Amino acid sequence: MSPVRTAPSGAVRLDAAGLSGGAADRRPRREPTLAVEYVRFVLFDVGRSIDLKKASSVLPGRTDSKAVKRRNTPASLTLPKTLCVALERDAFGSPSPAAYEGAEATAKLYDEGVISLSVRIRLTAKLSELHSLERRAFSLGGKTCTVDQFIEERFRDLHERLGPAISRDEESGTAPERETYTAYCISDWGRGSPDSFVARHGRALASLLEGEPEPQDLHDAQVRKSLANPFSYGAEDLAIFDLDHCVILDRSRDWEDILLIAEHANYQLLELRVLDRLLDHWLEDAEKDLRAFYSQSRGRRSRKARIRALPVKFARLQGLRLEALFILENLENSAKIIGDYFLGQIYVHMGRIFSVEGWTRSVDRRLGALQNIYEIVKSDKSERTMIVLEIVFIIVCIAFPILQILQVMLLP
Repeated sequence: MSPVRTAPSGAVRLDAAGLSGGAADRRPRREPTLAVEYVRFVLFDVGRSIDLKKASSVLPGRTDSKAVKRRNTPASLTLPKTLCVALERDAFGSPSPAAYEGAEATAKLYDEGVISLSVRIRLTAKLSELHSLERRAFSLGGKTCTVDQFIEERFRDLHERLGPAISRDEESGTAPERETYTAYCISDWGRGSPDSFVARHGRALASLLEGEPEPQDLHDAQVRKSLANPFSYGAEDLAIFDLDHCVILDRSRDWEDILLIAEHANYQLLELRVLDRLLDHWLEDAEKDLRAFYSQSRGRRSRKARIRALPVKFARLQGLRLEALFILENLENSAKIIGDYFLGQIYVHMGRIFSVEGWTRSVDRRLGALQNIYEIVKSDKSERTMIVLEIVFIIVCIAFPILQILQVMLLP
């Protein structure tokens, strides 16, 4: 059976309390108590690659490249190979006033050089209380910290322990690039369908999706925009995505595959961003090489050193081009493998939200410009070398007969 998806143009219909222009319609209505799983992803790019075999000797875990298949998921769907490590379980205290039920933390290592840390907290709370979860202090092993502070501490520990297994880029900065994403997975919202819940509380949900620190009275147009393009596989589930947040409603808690696709989309975005930054660094370096190659005045030692380093840079550029092509190919394959299935629709939708096409064009453009620059320099360098060789050949052709004549004349 093909998945049910709400039409893109209509979004979820909102009633007067959920969305209306009149002030009288904006009066607060009673908030239901929600059963929520709060999921926070933070992905770090730590280098060119991670040797998962070495990493598994330091951090025992399970190697996995298969998606969690619970819906109408194609059997051919595979995601990048990872090493999953359980970090904590039920280690958090209660974030008053929300009622705490349990928590767990997991690390996922990608062989492409990415560490993904996720924290999942199960609790009951009012809709308005969800805004403060990112800032809420939790009790952790005698410490009081936010979820992000906990993730930072665990990341520093993992990064240090995984040092020998990480292959780093020379251009990598001290602070790794990162992507963050938050999912509010709701399994109990009281009576009614997911659509009716969104219709009643659309304005509050839109404020949550926009990442507002407190509930905001957003404009009707912004509410409609935030709640546009909901996805539903059945009558009792619904998911809405934004740039940094998503809301999933499902009484059966069948959201593992959706979270996996959301994490994968953020992973691909991070790879594109890091590659774009790396190409930007190389373009700046290429500009210096051009100036050194065509400058005849100052810095002769620096100029000669840069010219001598060109063959090495040509070789490294080829490696960078291959890496970029692999990343872009993986992006294409992800969409093709998933195809028109439910998860594929979500993946493509998140790609639009993240402007993946724009990032891909930027990488293509910079890669082409970089290739053209060094091809021009390489061609000019070859021409100069040929000119020098021709001059040397001419000199030899002239000098050799003269030397022979002098030798004959000077010999007794």
